[in-house]
Amino acid sequence: MAMVPSSSGGGPPVIAEVEMNSGADSGATTVRATVVQASTVFYDTPATLDKAERLIEEAAGYGSQLVVFPEAFVGGYPRGSTFGFGINITIGNPKDKSKDEFRKYHAAAIDVPGPEVTHLAAMAGKYKIFLVMGVIEREGYTLYCSVLFFDPLGRYLGKHRKLMPTALERIIWGFGDGSTIPVYDTPLGKIGALICWENKMPLLRTALYGKGIEIYCAPTADSRQVWQASMTHIALEGGCFVLSANQFCRRKDYPPPPEYVFSGLGEEPSPDTVVCPGGSVIISPSGEVLAGPNYEGEALITADLDLGEIARAKFDFDVVGHYARPEVLSLVVNDQPHLPVSFTSAAENEKTSAAKSDSTARLY
Repeated sequence: MAMVPSSSGGGPPVIAEVEMNSGADSGATTVRATVVQASTVFYDTPATLDKAERLIEEAAGYGSQLVVFPEAFVGGYPRGSTFGFGINITIGNPKDKSKDEFRKYHAAAIDVPGPEVTHLAAMAGKYKIFLVMGVIEREGYTLYCSVLFFDPLGRYLGKHRKLMPTALERIIWGFGDGSTIPVYDTPLGKIGALICWENKMPLLRTALYGKGIEIYCAPTADSRQVWQASMTHIALEGGCFVLSANQFCRRKDYPPPPEYVFSGLGEEPSPDTVVCPGGSVIISPSGEVLAGPNYEGEALITADLDLGEIARAKFDFDVVGHYARPEVLSLVVNDQPHLPVSFTSAAENEKTSAAKSDSTARLY
């Protein structure tokens, strides 16, 4: 176990689930994993990516095979901002200051796939790690809180979009659907992720258990002590390792006022005020805390995961196996994408072409 203070201040195709079994030692029974506890460089995505690479290089130097970053590390978690809602916003005024905040936040987000995704994939390949990265994803003019997955061969594997944003997050982020709840079968184990309070949704957790998750990543923005209880419960419930990564931020990690104003605190915090104390942690399937929680500053929090612990935990309790009662309780997951606009012409053209081919074939 180690908690190491940090010294850091158009993409490839998506890989289908359970299809990558190269790039690491398939006979390994111990995995060295690191959760990164560090702050975004807010409104500056290139600088954030540079910082991410420094942190990845450090973690790889300690022998880490899996590196997990916090929620919204690329793009930023807009802590303290309400974008004007609940305070004062003029819906019909396109020059409202709060709308300009959203314009800047939108500009800091990334397209998936896109050049930043290609850059992150190259980092994973360069340092030979599996990488789990929290980002703000931009699709047109809607933003999503997402997690991206990369392998040591430098491939972008896919993403999870936050299914249910919390509270004021719903003002600025769209909603994910069942098509992005992946679990990837890797040489390190089966890896997946849920984001922040999604982890409190029992049915969503069960969907991951049903896919056999073994290394459960939980990027978050929740630094409360009670979050630790949730992480321990998930490790015990799922018989899996839980890796929760949160940012450690001071007020000075965000732009100064009046460019960026913290709301709801009574008065503007001083530059050195801690606005998110972290609490990143790694927990075993038996509920043992292997590393963390850290509330002291930016850090790389590292532990060796003994994969044999999973089988030992499942002997006691396998939530979707011998401890399940599907004749009484069961779960159906709609994993189809839900698009706001679809066009029938393409499908109709395919049907017409197929009919013509059949007709022609029957003539000979």
